[in-house]
Amino acid sequence: MVVKKLSAVTLFVRDMKRSVKFYKTDLGMELLYGGPDSSFTSFSLGASYINLVLARDYTFSNWGRIIFYVDDVDTFYRRVVSKGLSPLTEPQNADWQERYFHLLDPDDHELSFARPMDF
Repeated sequence: MVVKKLSAVTLFVRDMKRSVKFYKTDLGMELLYGGPDSSFTSFSLGASYINLVLARDYTFSNWGRIIFYVDDVDTFYRRVVSKGLSPLTEPQNADWQERYFHLLDPDDHELSFARPMDF
């Protein structure tokens, strides 16, 4: 028996309204369940999901990074900048053959937007 795929990632957030705006409006993710006034919200990402759980009193610390594949890293970078967001990095090519950039969400969860580079 082997692990076959990742179903979902769940993040704690302090302000659901702010986080739903970020993931839905700024990043363009498809809202599946919940919303700005909910304590649980889920976004569909193809066959996977990203969930948000309201946890106003949770103490956040550096935990890792979620990597999302996008069709075009540079176009997606321009989209988030046009929404007034400030990515941590500009798009760049990695030694492991991906083009990527990093962005923090409203609760400082690190997100990476990437695409495998053509060989």
